[in-house]
Formats: sequence, structure tokens, C-alpha cells
Amino acid sequence: MTSESRERLMISLNESEIQARIEAALYAAGRPLSPKELASAAGITSKRKALKAARDLARILNSNLKAIEIVELADQKFAMQLRKQYSKIAKRFSTKPLLSSSVLKTLSYVAYFQPVSRLELAEKRGKQAYQHLKILEEIGFISGEPFGRTRVYKTTPAFSEYFGLSSDLETMRKQLFKKNSLLKNPKT
Repeated sequence: MTSESRERLMISLNESEIQARIEAALYAAGRPLSPKELASAAGITSKRKALKAARDLARILNSNLKAIEIVELADQKFAMQLRKQYSKIAKRFSTKPLLSSSVLKTLSYVAYFQPVSRLELAEKRGKQAYQHLKILEEIGFISGEPFGRTRVYKTTPAFSEYFGLSSDLETMRKQLFKKNSLLKNPKT
């Protein structure tokens, strides 16, 4: 084996290891991961190299796996998820939802009434809304912006993509109204 072929093998092993680490992180996270998180999982500092590895991994896995896919979201985050056509069968076997029902209700409220202030959420959903907002921001389903002495929240493209909803606010509201009984009586 020549030194050049050994060098090529080392580069390919390194790329393979980077992809394997990203794959493991996406599988375990159960949520979209940012370029910074992907780089950290891969044990590298280059976000660009992590994005390239994630895109290569997505191409490979998406062409070989039938029920699972890796998707790149609008904000360069990546998520490993079940393809939509297999969600019904998977639900029968799943044990723990991504979000508790109370966090999901807070998310529904944000989605339907966005932009919504932190204070309004706390008044409607109770003090636990503050913790819910933190969870939802970490997952990447909502974003908050300063507004005076408070923050206002709205959903992100990752939210729309994950739940299969329109990114158009009025269309999303109609879709949410059909799917969510909480929104039929928003006072609860």
C-alpha cells in the first residue's frame, strides 16, 4: 500500500467517522440539530465541514433507508425523522412523545395566536409556560424576540415542517383549528 493510498484511506475513515457521529447524534437527539451541534457531535470545529458531512449522510441514508430520512430544515438544522407515510404504524409502537401534552398546548397557543407575548402566555397557560417556552426554543419550534420589557414568540419554519403545516399564518391557523380542540375554545 502506497503512502498516497494510505492517506486516502485515512481521509475516508475520518469522513466516515464524522458521518457516523452525526448520525448517532441525530438519532439520539429526536430534534433538529444546528451546525454547531453537528460539529460538536462529530468532534470537529468546522461548521462547514459538519454541514457537508450531514448533507452527504442525508443523501446516502435517504437513498438506502425506506422509512427513515434525514432532512435539512430552512435554518441549516438537520433532523432524523420518520417518513410521513409510516407515522401511523410507528405511533402504535412509540412509548414517549416528543412533547408532553401541556407543552404541546402551549405550542398550539403560540402557533395560533402568534406573535404572542410571554406575559400573555403566562396569563393563559400559567407559570409553567415559562418552562414550556424554554423547551420549545431549545427544540427550535419557536423563536422569541425582545419587545419592550418582555419577549414575543412565534413559530419557526422547523415547526411548520415538523408538523406538516403551512408556513402561511392564515392557512396554518385553519389547519390548527381543524386539528386541535384546545383552539376551538382558547379560554381553556
